[in-house]
Amino acid sequence: MLNGLIYLMFFVPLTGVCSLFAVVGSLVDSSGAFAHRCALFWSRVGLMMAGVRLEVVGTENVPAGQSVIFMGNHQGNFDILVLSRAIPRRFSWLAKEELFRIPLFGPAMRRAGYIPIDRSDGRKALRSLDAAAKRIRAGASVIVFPEGTRTADGSLLPFKKGGFILAERAGVPVVPFTINGSMRVNPRNTVKLFRGTIGVRFGAPIATSGEGALTGGDLMERVRTAIESGLEG
Repeated sequence: MLNGLIYLMFFVPLTGVCSLFAVVGSLVDSSGAFAHRCALFWSRVGLMMAGVRLEVVGTENVPAGQSVIFMGNHQGNFDILVLSRAIPRRFSWLAKEELFRIPLFGPAMRRAGYIPIDRSDGRKALRSLDAAAKRIRAGASVIVFPEGTRTADGSLLPFKKGGFILAERAGVPVVPFTINGSMRVNPRNTVKLFRGTIGVRFGAPIATSGEGALTGGDLMERVRTAIESGLEG
């Protein structure tokens, strides 16, 4: 537990400083590129401080020059850091709207082009998905955790439909990914921290429009199978 507490003593200020730089830098660079570079720096230093090594497989499956939706499992707090380093292109996060209200951190997320999702009721959630789909069709790539929360034992939880509705409305490929080792590095609901390796594996893109497209339950099942196939026992 002591390792985790010491880590937080340095990581929380690091997050604040990087958020401040992202907000200030975006006053000059409104494209969000500078804010994204701040996020990459934040994730690199955060992993180094924790003694976490990253292993990435399958980056050749990530299409270049095309918007995609990345979907994968959610094992722990370090998933955000490792995906920031593992994905070989600029992307945006879909995040619950409440996070955008956090002082400094929230504005930094907006400056980086991250997309808020209002889950307070069904109609607001659908409007949020429509807005997100519009952003994706305009060129943004995003990350979705279809489980909606972190797993307690490493197995996949039931998937929520929102990400798949978004994929169909945006009409872009889904790139499945699997994270292994995040739960061992930082177990759920604890500040305990262990050095180790976290792996990210990208699977082949799954079309949601055009020839061979999948939708609805078929799309969800294909994505789930792709993620499960990469899970380590």
